[in-house]
Amino acid sequence: MSIEDHQVRQIAYLARLELSDAEVARYRDDLNSILTLIERMNACDTEGVEPMSNPLDAKQRLRCDAVTEEIDREAFFKGAPQVRDGLFVVPKVI
Repeated sequence: MSIEDHQVRQIAYLARLELSDAEVARYRDDLNSILTLIERMNACDTEGVEPMSNPLDAKQRLRCDAVTEEIDREAFFKGAPQVRDGLFVVPKVI
């Protein structure tokens, strides 16, 4: 599969980009090299290869999800102009 100049121009039009003839040629070549790489990767036999989430053998260290701080709601409400039923009252915007 290869990309032609008119396809690059159509993509540029959809993206609202204005490209010169030199840029169209450069992007065409770049896109064609990307598509060639994808075709080469698709040709590789991956039968029996287990998918992985990370190419490194690193483990993500997770911390325990525990409450470390209590919120004093009354202290927050002291500075509010208006509070009703435990919620801040704000003016209607729309």
